[in-house]
Amino acid sequence: MAQDEIQKALDRFRDHVIKQAKSNLTRMGKNSSKKLYNSIKGNVKAMPNSISMEFEMEDYGFYQDKGVSGKKKKYDTPFSYKSKMPPPSKLDKWVVRKGLAPRNEKGKFTGRTISSVGFKKSIQFLIARKIYFNGIKPSLFFTKPFEAAYKNLPDELIEKFGIEASKLFMDTITQPKK
Repeated sequence: MAQDEIQKALDRFRDHVIKQAKSNLTRMGKNSSKKLYNSIKGNVKAMPNSISMEFEMEDYGFYQDKGVSGKKKKYDTPFSYKSKMPPPSKLDKWVVRKGLAPRNEKGKFTGRTISSVGFKKSIQFLIARKIYFNGIKPSLFFTKPFEAAYKNLPDELIEKFGIEASKLFMDTITQPKK
């Protein structure tokens, strides 16, 4: 297999994975800010004796893909909440985008018995607590297209470089900082 053919196969692989991952985010309703969607990128390069492949995205995308086990240990994932729940303040914009913070006809946040700011903060806290106990279900929005595209790589390419899907996946995705 010529090097330019290898590069073309890798480019198709990268483009397919990115396109399908973005499509999955939209289909799953995980694309409200488009921040994660817009951050998914990939670089592939064929060299005479090796290949280089790297995918990157916002750090939280890795957790959305693989999931996070809550205190109830619901999901089989390498990530879990141990002693701290996610900061409620990080849910502020998400709560607004999802329409969970009620507004009046003028667009201001409303609340009957507690202040509107307090009501919004209460919603953020309750959602953060639910995530802490129940975790985040693995969506596999990236993993599934990666594995499917891997199966479609030419056999000659896989044999030449001795690529294993699971190792390739773990080596190519930029992992979040811990």
